Amino acid sequence: MAQISSGNGFKLDVPQPKGVVGKEEALRMEEEAMAKCQKEKQHSLSLSSRLSSSAPSSSSHKLIASSITAPPQPSTATARPEKDLIVFPETKKQVESDKFRDIDVDKLTNEELEKLLLDDNFGTNSSKAPRPCSLLGFNLSASYPGGHACSPSPFQSGQWTPVISTPAGSGVSTPTHQPAPLFPSAPFPKPVSFQNGFPPAISPFMGRTAPQPSFMAFTPIQTAAPIVYQQPPVDPVMAKLFDKIASTSEYLKNGRLASIDVDSATGPAVSLAPDPPAQPAAAEESSSISRFEWLDLDPLTKHKDDGEETPQVAGGGVATAGDPAGDPWDAVLETEGSRGSSSPTPEVKASPSMQSQPRRASTGAAVTSSPSLSLPRTSSQHRPNSQEKAIARGTEKPSVLQEPDAQNLEAVAFCKDVAMLRFRFPHSDVSTNPGYVLSPVIPQRDGGGDNGCSVKVSIEISDSQEPVTFTCDVSSPVELLISQTLCWVHDDLDKVDFSCYLLKVCGQEEVLQNKHSLGSHEYVQNCRKWESEIRLQLLSQSTMRRDLARTAEDESSPIDLEKHLALVERPFKENVTRQGLADYLEGYHKQVNICLQNESTQYKSVERVVQTVKNLCSALDAVETQPITEAVKRLRHQANLPQARSPEVRVAKHMLARDKPLPQRNTSPVEESMAQLTDAVYDLARLYLRFFCPVASSFSLTHITADDQTAEGRGTREASGTTDHLQFTIFALHGIPAPWISSYEKYYLTCSLTHNGRNLFKPIQSKKVGTYKSFFYHIKWDELINFPIAVAVLPLESMLCLSLFGLLNQNANSSPDSNKQRKGPELLGKVSMALFDFRRVLAQGRNLLCLWSSPQGAAAVAGSAGGRKRTPAERIILQVDFPSPPADVLYVGPPVAPSPEPDTLEELDPDLRRKLEKICSRASTFGLKRADYQLLWDQRLYCRRDHPSSLPKVLAGAPSWDWANLAHIHSLLHHWAPLAPVTALELLDAKFADTEVRSVAVGWIEASTDDELADYLPQLVQALKFECHLKNALVMALLSRAQGNINIAHYLYWLLRDAVEDQAWSRRYEQVLGALMCLCGARLRAELDKQTNLVTLLTGVAERVRQAGGSARQVALQEGLENVQNFFQRNSCRLPLSPSLVAKELNIKACSFFNSNAVPLKLALVNADPLGEEINVMYKVGEDLRQDMLALQMIRIMDRIWLQEGLDLRMVNFKCISTGKDKGMVELVPSSDTLRKIQVEYGVTGSFKDKPLAEWLRKYNPAEDEYDKASENFIYSCAGCCVATYVLGICDRHNDNIMLRSTGHMFHIDFGKFLGHAQMFGSFKRDRAPFVLTSDMAYVINGGERPTSRFQLFVDLCSQAYNLIRKHSGLFLNLLSLMTSSGLPELSGSQDLKYVFDALQPHNTDAEATIFFTRLIESSLGSIATKFNFFIHNLAQLRFSGLPANDEPILSFSPRTYSLKQDGRILQASIYSFQKRYSPDKHYTYVVRLLREGQSEPQFVFRTFDEFQELHSKLTILFPLWKLPSFPNKMVLGRTHIKEVASKRKLELNNYVHNLLRSSTEVTQCDLIYTFYHPVAHDDKTEGLEATAKVPEPPPLSPTSGRVEGEVKVSVSYRNSNLFIMVMHIRDLVSEDGTDPNPYVKTYLLPDPHKTSKRKTKITRKTRNPTFNEMLVYSGYSKETLSLRELQLSVLSAESLRENFFLGGVTLRLKDFDLSKETVKWYKLTAVPYF
Repeated sequence: MAQISSGNGFKLDVPQPKGVVGKEEALRMEEEAMAKCQKEKQHSLSLSSRLSSSAPSSSSHKLIASSITAPPQPSTATARPEKDLIVFPETKKQVESDKFRDIDVDKLTNEELEKLLLDDNFGTNSSKAPRPCSLLGFNLSASYPGGHACSPSPFQSGQWTPVISTPAGSGVSTPTHQPAPLFPSAPFPKPVSFQNGFPPAISPFMGRTAPQPSFMAFTPIQTAAPIVYQQPPVDPVMAKLFDKIASTSEYLKNGRLASIDVDSATGPAVSLAPDPPAQPAAAEESSSISRFEWLDLDPLTKHKDDGEETPQVAGGGVATAGDPAGDPWDAVLETEGSRGSSSPTPEVKASPSMQSQPRRASTGAAVTSSPSLSLPRTSSQHRPNSQEKAIARGTEKPSVLQEPDAQNLEAVAFCKDVAMLRFRFPHSDVSTNPGYVLSPVIPQRDGGGDNGCSVKVSIEISDSQEPVTFTCDVSSPVELLISQTLCWVHDDLDKVDFSCYLLKVCGQEEVLQNKHSLGSHEYVQNCRKWESEIRLQLLSQSTMRRDLARTAEDESSPIDLEKHLALVERPFKENVTRQGLADYLEGYHKQVNICLQNESTQYKSVERVVQTVKNLCSALDAVETQPITEAVKRLRHQANLPQARSPEVRVAKHMLARDKPLPQRNTSPVEESMAQLTDAVYDLARLYLRFFCPVASSFSLTHITADDQTAEGRGTREASGTTDHLQFTIFALHGIPAPWISSYEKYYLTCSLTHNGRNLFKPIQSKKVGTYKSFFYHIKWDELINFPIAVAVLPLESMLCLSLFGLLNQNANSSPDSNKQRKGPELLGKVSMALFDFRRVLAQGRNLLCLWSSPQGAAAVAGSAGGRKRTPAERIILQVDFPSPPADVLYVGPPVAPSPEPDTLEELDPDLRRKLEKICSRASTFGLKRADYQLLWDQRLYCRRDHPSSLPKVLAGAPSWDWANLAHIHSLLHHWAPLAPVTALELLDAKFADTEVRSVAVGWIEASTDDELADYLPQLVQALKFECHLKNALVMALLSRAQGNINIAHYLYWLLRDAVEDQAWSRRYEQVLGALMCLCGARLRAELDKQTNLVTLLTGVAERVRQAGGSARQVALQEGLENVQNFFQRNSCRLPLSPSLVAKELNIKACSFFNSNAVPLKLALVNADPLGEEINVMYKVGEDLRQDMLALQMIRIMDRIWLQEGLDLRMVNFKCISTGKDKGMVELVPSSDTLRKIQVEYGVTGSFKDKPLAEWLRKYNPAEDEYDKASENFIYSCAGCCVATYVLGICDRHNDNIMLRSTGHMFHIDFGKFLGHAQMFGSFKRDRAPFVLTSDMAYVINGGERPTSRFQLFVDLCSQAYNLIRKHSGLFLNLLSLMTSSGLPELSGSQDLKYVFDALQPHNTDAEATIFFTRLIESSLGSIATKFNFFIHNLAQLRFSGLPANDEPILSFSPRTYSLKQDGRILQASIYSFQKRYSPDKHYTYVVRLLREGQSEPQFVFRTFDEFQELHSKLTILFPLWKLPSFPNKMVLGRTHIKEVASKRKLELNNYVHNLLRSSTEVTQCDLIYTFYHPVAHDDKTEGLEATAKVPEPPPLSPTSGRVEGEVKVSVSYRNSNLFIMVMHIRDLVSEDGTDPNPYVKTYLLPDPHKTSKRKTKITRKTRNPTFNEMLVYSGYSKETLSLRELQLSVLSAESLRENFFLGGVTLRLKDFDLSKETVKWYKLTAVPYF
């Protein structure tokens, strides 16, 4: 039985009109009708076959296919039966219809036939050929979930049984038994099979591709299968009638020529798809088509030849889909005069795409958002009353969608500002539009170590085959280098303009800045760091490639924020576009027209209108406003009441359908209800467009009148003068995810008013409600929230924050205990909005806010969706309604208050001044109490005069930011001295929301250079979140800098792309990114698009390799790299890491992947610059690289601070960039290995040994001076790493996360854990030490096992670096604070910042901080946990990998591999002798005597026992099946490095070497043997037997013999009546017996007869170079008293079995010291009298 469904899962209780039979009778009659249909099916099939055989072949196939297709099965989407609404004709009507059956068609003349057709009863009541006016023009070709279409077909009598399918894009409807959905979800349906196995016929009409819209198109998410419709069979009687009708004059005049009718058989196919294809011109109608086919109820299925053209209309134009729709029967009824009055414009309309997708919780099935017909144009200027106006919209194009109230006016104003900004940077200005990348500059301190330092520079010149090489000072300006180079090229320099030349970096597309010094460039500093050659290329401005410059065309292009965002991944699905919504409204009006034209079936067509509205709401993210709900309810009610019908009303409706002006008449209740519904639909459309859709491309601020600015000409009143309280209505939450419905029982909202991140009033909680169902599931509160706070006291930047909580449904899970741990409310999402808009007008009317899901809410949705592929989320929209006052409430700021001059201030009390100074000197507001803030605000004028950098603290102490206090705040702000840019960064934090404060701060920040600004770009991008509106000073400053600097534009692009994925702020970042793309020009835009495409390709390769396993990974890698190589064959591409790195292809042979959890790709790229080296990068997916970016940024800023202070810690700064969600690119540092790889060369326990790092460095630096340089680099870089990793709390520091370069530079990688969030091993922290400093590192630092003065240098470097960072504590705290909103899991709040605050010890003095860090060094060095952690990691990573790869050294002490062919065959080998060595520690080395083939003299090489053992281990791996000679046991009892052990091992090793040469040929001739015996660097320094053992120096004499050696480093300072003596280091001590002493220091203040001034340090064990860094304090001494005292410092050695003995001392007269400052100095120890 046919059913009607509302589409939302509920039954429609429709009252039966008069004359309707009862339900039982209706069921009986329907069964009879269905039986009759089945009986006539065979007759229909045979008749269709005969008709097909008589027709030409061009049309026969279609008739066959369409006539034998079975009717579709009734939909099962509606589970429950609904009331039968079938209406059967009365007996009287049946008699009337019978009179038409008796007509003899053959005897009718044309005039009689025309008169018959004009009869109102003909077609309406005839069962043979009913006039389908109630359905024609109504598309039934798409499906919608949750139920059937709006109404059953009126053709229930069984006469129309064969089935014809209509293409999904068809704009013409077909009668059917089945209730049909309103619109299709895809332009082309999938072919499907039906009941009898035959697929539906495919329409031969294929539309041409529509022109591309001006904004991005969306790929359809769900395509709906076509629905098959029944077509009436054509019996011989009907065929005669149709043939007769076809020859009438009215048909010839109207039927054939009325092709403007969208339903005309010869008209173009009208697509109902979101993006209907434009139709090709139809050829002239083929004569082979049967003459009665024009009456086919589905005219678009008419047979056409490929060359058929669209008939021309009266004006000579082509019929289009945009022309008014009508009834095909009107062609017969239309008169000559009425036809002549229509003159449509011949234009083809293309609808941009509008995506259909399943909504979440409407019914059991997914709801398909459907498009509609194209709209007719507005043709009437008539403006009747509100109801008639709404009805008249049935034929109007919805121009209201272009009106200001359907636009985001803030975005419009922003576009205007962007256009003005572009005008400030003309393309002809080379200074702001160079078209190439400028090399970054790092300023260094004047008078630093660079002055007087010379470097070698090599400059390539185009006309010269050899580069010009010369030495110059690093402080020389680049212009001087250019002039010196030009001397080699030009003889007459007077004719040369030096400013026209540039120096380009070889291998990189970047140019040195002429006005800066050579040494200030980052490239030059890196060359000096790696000790590599500085290679440059001289180019003129005319020959320099400016391939990224903007052009004149760029300046004339319109500002369209959406035009260039096609490649941007967005967090939310974009379901509808502005043009797509217009198409929906067209379809809506089509159904309204149909409904109003056919009163006889109005109760059915009303349901189609309702279904259209439902589909439209579904497309608008399931938003259903209260007016729509009420209007639908009223319309349904009115449609089911008995209606009085009159010819006058019918004529009016026909006039309405033909776009005629409406006469003054009385409207019916249905029309009034339809008008109410239309108003509600348009209000929703405008509302949705204003909040979620881009601005119309044709709209600009010039369209906004003064009346529009003030809401239709209303007046304004100042907010400061109103006494109203803030109130609003929380109406409903739309589009809730389906999993929420079953998981949560009740929902509530908490409403907060905030400013500066703090609540202005206690939050208010809404009532707890469940879900409701109308069209869709939603949460409805409809609750008035009233804040008892006057609007007058609200700050301009007040925010309304709404948080959604869900109460779990305890019965949702089968397990009764599953939710015991989740009883409390769960935060499901949040949203916030500014109470005053960008025009400073208080919020009013309906507001739609997009809720961003919390982790709990998102997890509930993701858990149900399943799958790993990330897809955009559905919008969850909260409707909040504000009152609409008669006048706009406008915020007008107070006038600026006067500010007194600082000179007029009285002097503060000394105690108060000291307290104020202490507060202002704090690095941060951490720990400040309310009284401190009050003091700062009360004494703000003194802070302004004496502490200019304290402005952020003073503003943070402002008691209120309401209208009354704002004048004083702004006055203070404008009279304050400008802050340094790094200090002004704090004013961009969330705690400073005031627009004026932020604007002034941006002005101060703009004083920084481009390179300085680039250092803080991530934080500035995050600070955009704290701006109230899109139009602000910060975004304009960023776009302005991007206009003039390609580096900033490049990194800003990738930062914004990454930020777009933040649901809470995605819309704002999309708009800023769109503005950036409009400003940067077509060339740079194309380059950025290429980078994006490259990243997409690499992401696909990395994901496939990661998901593959075993050997399949290599196959997946090779296949993926071929795709990437194809990309490079089309063009070269700059890398996201840096715009100056350009690659032209992959070196596929050098590409591989890393065997870590994420399986990142190792990519080798060929440099596009032939003078450049290969580019090595790593591409990783599955890990969030934003934290790595932040950690590396902090380390880079630390390094710049050190360099500016003259301290070069030789830090390794590599690049890393996040290119999207959990993916990114990292630069690989060449010639480096992980510590694990170095240590496992000595076995899995190599992490417990001391020598691996030193011996690895010596292998790559065999010369002594090279090794010394590498050791120095290690000391400096290790100090920097210790400080940086401690301050940032870098954790998870195993030996695979620390790397060492062959030049000695150590650096850290992989910053997945920081700010103290340690990796856990069960319930224990894996990172137990403050930072990584192990004994093998100390071995390199000391140059051996014993502590030396080099370790003291290391401690001093650490202390100096730590104190320099502490001076900038505020900078790091501000930078990290700005990133707390970025979504990083380990940087989310003040507790994470507190870690950095505590680590920096900002309240301590430098001396106290030095002592503190020294204790950290001792703690780290003494921690066995670090080595154990390394050992555990070695075990976890242990894999049997055999010998190293070809590119790796085969033996640890030999950098290369050698063979028999290279060195010659070894005839004899024996251990000749052994020698004692002391470099770096005491050990024995064995002299191996070799005799090679063709050499008369023997050769001697020197190998240690450990090196012989390494040879044997590698041979065992290489030849596991060969029998090798046994190797001597390494374990010995007692001491190892003694002569007796060496003698024994000499014999054992000699026997081993002898037997080894007697092994098989494969073993004796392998490369491993010949590499072992190949001479290395230390073999050349000691020649055979002439070498003698180094004799140790005689032990130093004891003090009793008159000799005291050594120096002590002491710091002396005085403050607050306290004398501070810090004992730092002692070096070169001697002891009585030559053994290492156990020194400690004791001090006295002399004279001291009672020894009350004794102070002493701790004892250090077994060292001649101890480090103490301990503070000895003497309190309560005045400077006058101290000037009379002497400080005696004595160094003693603590002995356990005898009395402590004296090692030396020094006496210092305190009157010789300037106690007003710290004095640090080395003092020589002497044999002073010991007190």
